[in-house]
Amino acid sequence: MNDKRNIPAQLDAVVVGAGFSGLYMLYRLRRLGMSAKVVEAGGDVGGTWYWNKYPGARCDVESMHYSYSFDRELEQEWEWTEKYPGQPEIHAYISHVADRHDLRKDIVLNTKVTGARFDEESSRWTVRTDQGDEVSARYCIMAVGCLSKPKLPEIPGIENYTGNWYHTSHWPEERVDFSGQRVAVIGTGSSGIQAIPILAERADALTVFQRTANFSLPTFNGPIDQDLVSRIKSEYPQVREEARMSGFGIAVEEPTQSALEVDDDERRAKYTQRWNRGNLTGVLQAYTDLLVDERANDTAAEFVRGKIREMVRDPEKAEILCPQGYAFGTKRPCLDTGYYDTFNRDHVDLVDLRATPLVEITENGVRTTEEEYEFDSIVFATGFDAMTGALLSIDVVGRDGLALRDKWAEGPSTYLGLTTAGFPNLFTITGPGSPSVLSNMIVSIEQHVDWISDLLSHMSQQELAVVEPTESAEKQWSDHVQECGEATLFTKTDSWYMGANVPGKPRVFMPYIGGVGAYREKCDEVAANGYEGLALQTAGDTALDSIS
Repeated sequence: MNDKRNIPAQLDAVVVGAGFSGLYMLYRLRRLGMSAKVVEAGGDVGGTWYWNKYPGARCDVESMHYSYSFDRELEQEWEWTEKYPGQPEIHAYISHVADRHDLRKDIVLNTKVTGARFDEESSRWTVRTDQGDEVSARYCIMAVGCLSKPKLPEIPGIENYTGNWYHTSHWPEERVDFSGQRVAVIGTGSSGIQAIPILAERADALTVFQRTANFSLPTFNGPIDQDLVSRIKSEYPQVREEARMSGFGIAVEEPTQSALEVDDDERRAKYTQRWNRGNLTGVLQAYTDLLVDERANDTAAEFVRGKIREMVRDPEKAEILCPQGYAFGTKRPCLDTGYYDTFNRDHVDLVDLRATPLVEITENGVRTTEEEYEFDSIVFATGFDAMTGALLSIDVVGRDGLALRDKWAEGPSTYLGLTTAGFPNLFTITGPGSPSVLSNMIVSIEQHVDWISDLLSHMSQQELAVVEPTESAEKQWSDHVQECGEATLFTKTDSWYMGANVPGKPRVFMPYIGGVGAYREKCDEVAANGYEGLALQTAGDTALDSIS
């Protein structure tokens, strides 16, 4: 052990990750009187908002809804400056929370958890780090994030490239100067769509390589509306509760009609009105059936494609940028500031990788099946191994030597997205099988952490030491998650929700689409029924007797 780094050999809990999840988990563990440390690979707190410093990085949830609710005074005191918060402002907020609640003294930075093994004799986890630490803890709580393991494109030659290259999720601390440079961006997911307009302002020439066109909606971002701030602050308890019981963690007016019940003019008027709100859910939640009926979805998809054709002057570029072949909303929709207008600039080019696929990264740039391009810098905006990637990059071993990566070889299975059979006292905040990425993440994070904390409190009061889900409860929940997914258009689309962006990854719909409010009610029901579906035992017991 390295005592100077302040990691004791024995703890009640080790939390992996110091983003929104890890910080709030530490806060709640302290209030339970438990000894805990957060271990973080990065050089500061923040998680996603520490690593993703790329130009234009911004949240797609409005500022007034992207914050903790547990600190009522902070809720009133904190002042956001923009409608949608940028990375520097969100990181400043998280840093302030860490300082305000004196959390840093229990956070170990620049340290990566490499392995965690459950010892059945002691009913404890041994957690190991890349710094040589070995910690014994009753509980191991994974707060590693859903979009935190970056992936590079599956093309050879990066090691041969002589220019500078960057991945959006591992951006340098210092500002990168692209002035006078020829720059390539590979990837047009959320990070690419946010970065491209800024890079176009800085670079001498910008070439965007797009494999799959994405649906993106405008933010109409700007200084935050102070009247809105005053209204929400005066109603925060109600606003928060409505968000907790909503479909996606943000309260909106519920639709009452099918998109196919109204005529074209009425539908277009409603889509236009909601487009002008500048948010993710407006158009998607205009009608009841946009995520379950292909014909209904086509009306919204074609509306967005029409907007793209209006914004992009070059008809050929506009068609390349129009998403085709999948339903609107079934890949993560994006929010942007000036993305489509960027392609009206003379020095911005667009390469359709569907027509001319990437072949390799060369010494001087990029080669497709049709042409070789030379660049001074390449930016990879190629996304993440989502939802399971960060968890499975840690060597997690449970009962009987079972590795988590082996258990999940055919796809993740969990109970409520929080626990998994065979891995006692292991919790996954916003894990697969929970709403997580289909929600306002902070709403889901707080609910998960509160539920875990209440369970740990119950175990302490009952002098219980070990908890894990029964296999039958896990199977029922996993089947339910898949059934909900299959009732929608999501499972018909190759997306990172399905693991389709990672070669060899099982094609399983990973998040829970049943709704944030419905999920919360299920979790509350489980707790009210004596934590049904969970087997709880005292230390040293060998039988797994469910108390449900």
